[in-house]
Amino acid sequence: MKFIPFVSSLCMAALTTACQSSEKSEKVKDEVRLITLDPGHFHAALVQKNMLEGVDSVVHVYAPDGPDLQLHLDKIQGFNTRPDDPTHWKEEVYKGADFFDKMIADKAGNVVVMAGNNRLKTDYIQKTIGAGFNVLADKPMVISASNFDQLKESFATAEKNKVLLYDIMTERYEITTMLQRAFSRIPDVFGTLEKGTPENPAVTKESVHHFYKNVSGSVLTRPAWFMDVAQQGEGIVDVTTHLVDLVQWECFPDQVIDYQKDIKLTSARRWTTDMSLSQFKAITKQNTFPDYLKKDVVKDSILRVYSNGEINYQLRGVNAKVSVTWAYKAPEGAGDTHYSIMRGTKANLIIRQAAAQQYKPTLYLEAIPGNKTLEASIKAALPKIQQEFPGIEVKKVASGWEVIIPSTYKEGHEAHFGRVAQKYLDYLKSGSLPAWEVPNMIAKYYTTTQALELAKKTK
Repeated sequence: MKFIPFVSSLCMAALTTACQSSEKSEKVKDEVRLITLDPGHFHAALVQKNMLEGVDSVVHVYAPDGPDLQLHLDKIQGFNTRPDDPTHWKEEVYKGADFFDKMIADKAGNVVVMAGNNRLKTDYIQKTIGAGFNVLADKPMVISASNFDQLKESFATAEKNKVLLYDIMTERYEITTMLQRAFSRIPDVFGTLEKGTPENPAVTKESVHHFYKNVSGSVLTRPAWFMDVAQQGEGIVDVTTHLVDLVQWECFPDQVIDYQKDIKLTSARRWTTDMSLSQFKAITKQNTFPDYLKKDVVKDSILRVYSNGEINYQLRGVNAKVSVTWAYKAPEGAGDTHYSIMRGTKANLIIRQAAAQQYKPTLYLEAIPGNKTLEASIKAALPKIQQEFPGIEVKKVASGWEVIIPSTYKEGHEAHFGRVAQKYLDYLKSGSLPAWEVPNMIAKYYTTTQALELAKKTK
């Protein structure tokens, strides 16, 4: 049996800075007992893709009966029956309209995993934390400015009740992002972070996703509500959560962000992805649009989904831009893609993931005009990088330097859910989160929800 180790490699050091926590919990001394609440998103299953050390193999699931629950159970069964490294989870399922109240009353576990319909998620978080459970929630924790204060109150309640509330930020475990962060912390290579302008931001992060995709070897069936922004949330408050998180995590590592002082929105916009009924059928296995989506259906049975968004803002005076685009299906051989640039006074750190990179994220170090010393600086800095990330090398390319990453670091998005879960277990064992995590989660959701309000006002 293969377990995900608590500290699996030196590359995890970027996330284990010792610091005092603003949110203290009772240390979890016994086995962690997971509860899965209304799993409507495949991310709930990915938390259990591998067995987790210190976690009971019995998982209690509370949900209404229906296709969302069955899809979740089928994925867990797939993990249990796969030929290589099968898991041995046992799902104890309660199905009923009173599933949430039943979960609270039963107290069958001590950590509740939430990944599903976001319409009630903020409310579920508040009530679950109030009942004394720890919560590991998929993003987004909140999808509207009207519920932002409710989420803030939940963090305050978590501190009072000595439990931990944490969201699943998988992109911190993507190796090119980790290396971009690491190189940005070496002044001889990067210099210092530029301030930029709204027209030419110092930091840009762009993410392209697809409704039609393969997960664990099969075409993903999405619930119809995933295309309803009243339930899933608009793109500007959904996937952009990851991008805003990375801006904070990379530009101001291990530092507390004060959302009232440090964040200033410049502009925001939103737009739709249009989907035909036949495309909708292919990913939902439903023959018609449900009634709740008909408000978004225009002529010729075209569903318009506000899944795309862009935010321009300042974080401590640094201009940043994040954007997410949802296409229906990726080109052959491609998948979800990510582009990122951090502009320094000596070099730019750029992640590209296009056809030239065979759709694999690749990090480049490119000197700014006039910098003739980048090569020497990189060679001098490489041993320090290799201490944290053994095996990393660089090679000269036309635009500058490409970072060569051994295949052992390229786990893929699905594996990152286990990394986040194991990191959360570490925090439970120690009884605390790093001091910056809670205020920075609050700052992140302030940015996304306020940006949505601004985008709705923008013509």
